[in-house]
Amino acid sequence: MAARSKWQGLPTEAINPATLAIDKLSPADIVEGMLIEDRKMLAAVGREKERIAVGIEIITQSLRKGGRVVFVGAGTSGRLGVLESAEMPPTFGTNPLLVQAIMAGGQSAVLKAREGVEDNYEEGARSINRLRPKKRDVVIGVSASGLTPFVRGALTAARTKGARIIFVTCWPGTELQNFVDLIIAPAVGPEVIAGSTRLKAGTATKMVLNMLTTIAMIRVGKTYGNLMVDVKTGSEKLRDRALRIVVVVTGATPEEAVDLLKRAKWNVKAAIVMKKSGVSYPGALRKLKSAHDSMREALGEDLEPRLRKLLKPESV
Repeated sequence: MAARSKWQGLPTEAINPATLAIDKLSPADIVEGMLIEDRKMLAAVGREKERIAVGIEIITQSLRKGGRVVFVGAGTSGRLGVLESAEMPPTFGTNPLLVQAIMAGGQSAVLKAREGVEDNYEEGARSINRLRPKKRDVVIGVSASGLTPFVRGALTAARTKGARIIFVTCWPGTELQNFVDLIIAPAVGPEVIAGSTRLKAGTATKMVLNMLTTIAMIRVGKTYGNLMVDVKTGSEKLRDRALRIVVVVTGATPEEAVDLLKRAKWNVKAAIVMKKSGVSYPGALRKLKSAHDSMREALGEDLEPRLRKLLKPESV
């Protein structure tokens, strides 16, 4: 008798009874069916909100201690980690080394699937060891099935170095619960196409990773209210956003805001502090440093009332 497949009992591999006749349906009916499944996925993520909040605190504490965040994954899970790490520098002005991603198969696997690389446990360990993880770092393993050997190898190696470990999976039954610091496991159920974890599992994972990174960045002062005050101005669109942020926060004219940003070398935070506090660019940097880079602390002001007033429709 053939051995039972170790994947057969996974929820990510199960056959979805709601979509058995999907190939006989109209496009509109398939769209409706997928929307129904995605609503189930959203509820599953919601049930993990307390664990997500714990993960945010783990990451925040690490960042405040000068630690790094490293995502490890394969396939869709790996690409989602790469996406998170790539978007941190332009969005929050972080050093590219602060949030990194390891993808099974390397950079080439991001654009072209390399099947089989996910099965290499030893390479996962080697990949994380190249980054020399430390106790203040957080390593986030991402594996929809919870079984990916490459990810497990990386997490095991990182654990031996004392790094904190968060595991994001869509298999709540994973036995790694006794091995990692935190498991976040939205039970999204069977996919519309059995085993296609780029669907509900991928969307749920993307949501979880978005919350982990975004909220941790908010907690360490990378926003002022909900404004992206650490934005990097590498494009015309981002320079325009920086200009609008300075205008909104300070009340400066667009012309004044451009002058402020030029004098502040397009550092949005510094430009705002210069205008609000009447200090020079070096003085603004010193003020921000003493405030742990927090705009709220540096200015001693709550931005919410001003934003609400600006959003309130003019009385007729």
